[in-house]
Amino acid sequence: MSLTSLFRTPPPHVAIDIGPRRISAVALAGGPGAPAQVTAWAMEPLPEGAVVPSLTAPNLARPADVAAALARVWERLGQRPRRVALVLPDAVGKVSLVRFQAVPPKAADLEGLIKFQLKKSAPFSVEESQISFIAGAKTDEGQEFVVVQARRDIVTEYEQACAASGASAGAVELATFGVAHCVRAAAGTISGDWLLIHATADSASLAIFRSEALVFFRHRGGDGDSHLLEMAHQTAMYYQDRLGGRGFARVLVGGTPAAALQSEGWREIQARLGVPAEAVDPAPALTAFGTTPWSSGTMEAVVPALGLALSLRAGRQDGRP
Repeated sequence: MSLTSLFRTPPPHVAIDIGPRRISAVALAGGPGAPAQVTAWAMEPLPEGAVVPSLTAPNLARPADVAAALARVWERLGQRPRRVALVLPDAVGKVSLVRFQAVPPKAADLEGLIKFQLKKSAPFSVEESQISFIAGAKTDEGQEFVVVQARRDIVTEYEQACAASGASAGAVELATFGVAHCVRAAAGTISGDWLLIHATADSASLAIFRSEALVFFRHRGGDGDSHLLEMAHQTAMYYQDRLGGRGFARVLVGGTPAAALQSEGWREIQARLGVPAEAVDPAPALTAFGTTPWSSGTMEAVVPALGLALSLRAGRQDGRP
């Protein structure tokens, strides 16, 4: 779900993910239609408290530390790109699903209608927001739209951190949608309903897709398997009761090593969902992984940025999550 318009010129070949604990970056080679190759990747830890993701408060408490970490990322990457695609923590954006029985034919009228709907529940002024929306599922009840709203000044914080390191941020994406892009690049279209769980040490997001259409999204801060089990239980109940769900075709997990899915907590989560969970694996979308081997912990960290880079490389300019 892109928060800003994508470049009309060739998209950035480097994507970075600025999170609360680290910055991850990945560089791709090859254009649309050519095999994707990861030419380099890098990770750099951030001091505690340097980045504090929030929907309504400043996020970069120590911008100088973030800029310094970005400079080290460029050193590890072996290049200093002029343009980058940028992945932000899910906590930065409010994801909403709005539905209209009749869709205005003019884009400006549709945008106005969406903004009017957001005013009813937005935690901050629509006028202070950066808003992106795309068409979602279409049912007998109308056309649904997936809307991402973020405070413009908060997005600017991250963009300015990139600029301080010499890189201009173009496409901007939320982390879970970056993971979804990676799933699509590696697995293609998934038939039926599927669940994406993006679980990190700091937060978790659950997204339900009907084939390619997002029909549910929930984000919550906090960590631990018991916290995630509660979210999975509530999501499964909503899926069955409100979405008429008949079972997930697949459950895919990002941000968590594959080995962790065998833990007792994850076994409980999988039992509740009724489907074995699979770690997101980008390998089918790539022909090369760069010069440094990826290990457990590395792949999970770079998947959001990799997904956004693959999406841009494929020429997806609809921002579809």
